[in-house]
Amino acid sequence: MLDPLRTAAATIFFVLLSLLIFLGCESAEESRVTYSIPEQPEMSTGYTDKPGWATNEFAVAAANPLATDAGYQIIQAGGSAVDAAIAVQMVLTLVEPQSSGIGGGAFLLNWDGESVHAYNGRETAPSAADENHFLDENGDPMPFRDAVRSGKSVGVPGTIAMLKQAHERHGVLPWSELFEPAITLAENGFKLSPRLHELLESDQSFREDDIASQFYYDENGDAREIGYNLKNPALAEILRNVASEGIQTFYEGAVAENIVNRIQAHERPGNMTIEDIANYPAMDFETVALCNDWKNYNICGFPPPSSGHLAVMQILGILEHLGPTESDFSNGLMTPAWMHNYLEAAKLAFADRNKYIGDWDFVEAPAGDWNSLVNSDYLASRAELVGEQSMGTAEPGNPGEMQAMLGVQPYQPESGTSHISIVDREGNMVSMTTTIESGFGSRIMSDGGTGLPGGFILNNELTDFSLSPVDEDGNPMANRVEPNKRPRSSMSPSLIFDRESGEILASVGSPGGAAIIHYVAKTILGMYEWDLNAQDAINLPNFANYNSASVLEQERFSEEFIQALIDRGHEVREQSLTSGIQAIQVTEDGYFGGADPRREGVVMGQ
Repeated sequence: MLDPLRTAAATIFFVLLSLLIFLGCESAEESRVTYSIPEQPEMSTGYTDKPGWATNEFAVAAANPLATDAGYQIIQAGGSAVDAAIAVQMVLTLVEPQSSGIGGGAFLLNWDGESVHAYNGRETAPSAADENHFLDENGDPMPFRDAVRSGKSVGVPGTIAMLKQAHERHGVLPWSELFEPAITLAENGFKLSPRLHELLESDQSFREDDIASQFYYDENGDAREIGYNLKNPALAEILRNVASEGIQTFYEGAVAENIVNRIQAHERPGNMTIEDIANYPAMDFETVALCNDWKNYNICGFPPPSSGHLAVMQILGILEHLGPTESDFSNGLMTPAWMHNYLEAAKLAFADRNKYIGDWDFVEAPAGDWNSLVNSDYLASRAELVGEQSMGTAEPGNPGEMQAMLGVQPYQPESGTSHISIVDREGNMVSMTTTIESGFGSRIMSDGGTGLPGGFILNNELTDFSLSPVDEDGNPMANRVEPNKRPRSSMSPSLIFDRESGEILASVGSPGGAAIIHYVAKTILGMYEWDLNAQDAINLPNFANYNSASVLEQERFSEEFIQALIDRGHEVREQSLTSGIQAIQVTEDGYFGGADPRREGVVMGQ
């Protein structure tokens, strides 16, 4: 895809050289990144078959071709997997603004050839927030929709500060060069994709934001048409300053002031302050990854505030204790007997998730150790609860000697998010899931105080907290709002290793709210239980259970299959389950990458 553009390399080099001199960045002699804008093919929404991609030296998988290409060019210039992830994220802020960006947060896992490093860029609640944050004047929780579309829902953005620390420890190229793709695209524009157009058109609330209404919509209030060349000068200016002067230009000064002003000026204002934003980069973002054995593998993921890894490992562990059931992939489907076991295991995992999981700086782990939730004996006892018929709603277990006096958080919607998987020429591997939570986040945009068109979208991450601080009996929710606390997440970036040799095998993750847990579990099962390649595992039909009704991907399961589940007592619903799974596997010849056919993503490499 890049070869025709390379013929214009000399011209592009001099254009970029002039731009770098103007911006006061490193000289051309120091810069190894000469970013070229790739061709932008039309991309369909819905389901588009993808072949999977075999590479020899490196691979980049992301949710938009422009973002994937940015990571590709960074590695071609000698960058590391972390370098590439930073470039990919900055471009996603521009081209996939509904899902992630600099106004949100992220979890990043990096394998450096010796150990797994985990970086927690999750947003935090303002220092003035308390457990009554989402209660109305009568002491009742706000309607969820109103809570999302408000200044109250915005957490202090963490993505840029976390990425800066990861770059300081694992980066190769200069920080400033990693922003060139996003700045260039923001200034020159990119073609609005069918997916972004469709999402903009269907979101009435986003039109009500004064910045978004003028930037993403025309004078008639219609979303910019497919193929419209969308430039974002405000974002270009913000990123240029972050690139050349450092992250303090985001967490202090005009950008921070504008974020706070936008939040406090909303009809449902939040209580974030400039001090909340300025204090965020002072944190140490490196945390301890949780790595747990499953069969012949060791799977590493994030500890709380993410519930993802623990829930995935509970599901896999319970299934292992239940033993094998016949699976038939002749039609790309599992058997009803296998699906029954999976859905029951999911109920048990989500029951524990909804009671125990919260930010581990605020919430004590059951039995004093989060690994108690994935202890083999405990999972064996949970597996004993699975019978031939649906259990209905599962109750939380008790992995400790004493019963924790905590409430069980009821289901709240989660959505949005994007996933990035990368392996560089040195074999370093990244798995990074990044989010602004809901599609278009809080529906509040910030132009960073530039006064220019465009900007970035602020997250609604605080609605991942329980809106109610206690249950009906007055027991506190582990995931209630508290000052400076991080809300619970379902993001499940994962790195998979051979249990015996310790060699890395894969990077995998997905967007999808609470369904992320199921999308990642499905893909791991596909690759390492059923010996499918990454693409075929991603292509498998999606399914989910959040400890209530079971959800199957529309038009992917037969009437007979669904009836067999109903006969076992399951309540079954069919709906679209739009995952965005990215995965890269290590092969004998190099790597094999897969991208979800339900979204725009691709894999690139050499």
